[in-house]
Amino acid sequence: MTYPPLAPYPALRLRRLRQSPWIRDLVRETVLTPADLIWSMVVHEGEGQVPVASMPGVSRLSVDEAAKAAVEARALGIPAIAIFPHIDGARKDGHGSLAADPDGVICRAVQAMKAAAPEVGIMCDVALDPFTTHGHDGVIEGGRIVNDATIERLVEQAIVQARAGCDILAPSDMMDGRVGALRQALEREGLQDVMIMSYAAKYASAFYGPYRDAIGSGKLGGGPVDNPGDKKTYQMDPANSEEAIREVGLDIAEGADMVMVKPGLPYLDIVRRVVEAFAVPTFAFQVSGEYAMIKAASGHGWIDENRAVLESLGAFKRAGASGVITYFAPQAARLLGA
Repeated sequence: MTYPPLAPYPALRLRRLRQSPWIRDLVRETVLTPADLIWSMVVHEGEGQVPVASMPGVSRLSVDEAAKAAVEARALGIPAIAIFPHIDGARKDGHGSLAADPDGVICRAVQAMKAAAPEVGIMCDVALDPFTTHGHDGVIEGGRIVNDATIERLVEQAIVQARAGCDILAPSDMMDGRVGALRQALEREGLQDVMIMSYAAKYASAFYGPYRDAIGSGKLGGGPVDNPGDKKTYQMDPANSEEAIREVGLDIAEGADMVMVKPGLPYLDIVRRVVEAFAVPTFAFQVSGEYAMIKAASGHGWIDENRAVLESLGAFKRAGASGVITYFAPQAARLLGA
């Protein structure tokens, strides 16, 4: 009996592994779960919820609402929440004095959230920009953001957050040496169990705009002081990759327990490089602009929002991230649990 010749490379029909849901589930390389998410939220000093115009579906939460959100996170299987403050502009000053207020909205929110859901980790931003009239992450002298004076303020801020019950301090200012200063201060204060997740590779990005709206940030380049119009002297140049590796290495050497790359999707190459170079827990921040773009496209009917949310979050895991800080956390957790 004569058989027809075999087609070239018959063993390479990869579609065999895609033909049914059960086999796609079985061979899936990357799995996203609610445990991979950190819920990013903004808390404010007033009552109730205040919608953020540039971020549909996101509201500033009062302390009481933040406590309820912690309970919701626990129910959804979200392990941690990252909180950021909205401060009344009339209460800000040039040095961000309220950042170190032990009775401020962040400390009160931490206490309320830990009381309501102690199983949920709370991460606090360590930076001055929500508290300054000029909107920069540091102290300004002579038109420059000064490094060491800023670190002194950051240490004060971090210690009051840690004393309030914060589990993870997340310095996002990009000052040189701030991780080492924070770690030393925590050790001196007997707060050695408090973790540090450094914004180790934070880029001077265009994707932060809606966040500045959410926290009511001061206008860069304006106000009564000689205020630089951007953050390029301390946040990283988006063109640089090797520099990110140097930044991450320094923060790890200074005592960071975890590191972060920010923004997210435009910098997946940096996430992968950091994971391969250091083998430490590495997180990515799906920032406000990324959130707003998905929401805007969905609002026009141009994309399937739920699919886009899960696909984008899965990309971080595929790149090697340990987890993702995202405003989509509750929505994604519900979809994953469906």
